[in-house]
Amino acid sequence: MHKSSHLRQGLLAIAALILLFGPAAKPAHAVAKEIVELQTQVQQLLDAVQRLQSTLDARMGVLEHLAQQSADQVTQVNATVTALQQKISAQNDAVSGKLDTASGQVQSLNDSVDELKARITKLDKTVQDLQTQLQAMQAAQAQAQPGTTGPGATGPGGTANPGQGQGPGETGAAPGGPGTAAGASPAQQAPPLQETLQAGVRDYNAGRYQVAQGEFQDVVHYYPLDDMAGTAQFYLGEIAYQQKDYATAINDYNALLEGFSGNAKVPAAQLHKGFALIAQDKREEGIHELRSLIQRHPQTPEARAARTKLTAMGAKPTTAAPAR
Repeated sequence: MHKSSHLRQGLLAIAALILLFGPAAKPAHAVAKEIVELQTQVQQLLDAVQRLQSTLDARMGVLEHLAQQSADQVTQVNATVTALQQKISAQNDAVSGKLDTASGQVQSLNDSVDELKARITKLDKTVQDLQTQLQAMQAAQAQAQPGTTGPGATGPGGTANPGQGQGPGETGAAPGGPGTAAGASPAQQAPPLQETLQAGVRDYNAGRYQVAQGEFQDVVHYYPLDDMAGTAQFYLGEIAYQQKDYATAINDYNALLEGFSGNAKVPAAQLHKGFALIAQDKREEGIHELRSLIQRHPQTPEARAARTKLTAMGAKPTTAAPAR
């Protein structure tokens, strides 16, 4: 555009100079002829410049259009790449979350398997204890039996004979009484279950830990298969926890978690087990226990307390990037 304008101005200047100085050197008719020819040439040049300018403008328009198309395509490519990056990032996050969730589920499954094994072991031990108690009772009954069914207690016909009250049978019956009492004593020693547990809870709340400990141990000893034995195990763990005997507390909590998984005290036992592990400087084990509590019992007050503790420790409440 600028070049064609300069060219036109140059041609006009040349034509003006020729017109100005031409007549002084030549005759008028020769000058007129040359002026006509020069004007013709100038007009041709102007036409050529005009055509060149039109062609240049047309090509510049095409170039501008192509440049605009290229810019639009680059913008579209950038938008597509950005969207693709976002989609890939979202897919990676989703996959990561699913992997974390699967990892947590596998961990929970492993914990459940371990818990089941522990319960089977406890049941085996309980069966062995019951067999031992049964054998002891049978032995006691066997000791009492000769004094009550021996030949001295009845006559030859199998019925008691008052007329023979001074015979050997009556003297043989005397040992039978102590034998029978001895055989009945194991059942008489078992305290009432619910009353004993309630008394233990009252003594625990009153701070009489030693008395409460004996009462809870009686519940566990005499009623090992009852769910209240699991509650007694929890309070035994609480007594040890209050006395900062964390190792014993963890063992008592484990007895509840492994043997009575449906007990109402399970969340509290798992929470305090995690606290006890942390108090023993077993940070990772404690964090794992608290995360397991959150996964298994997410809506409980104990789970909220576990989240608060983990946050205060600078640990994430779960291993997932959300998805124990």
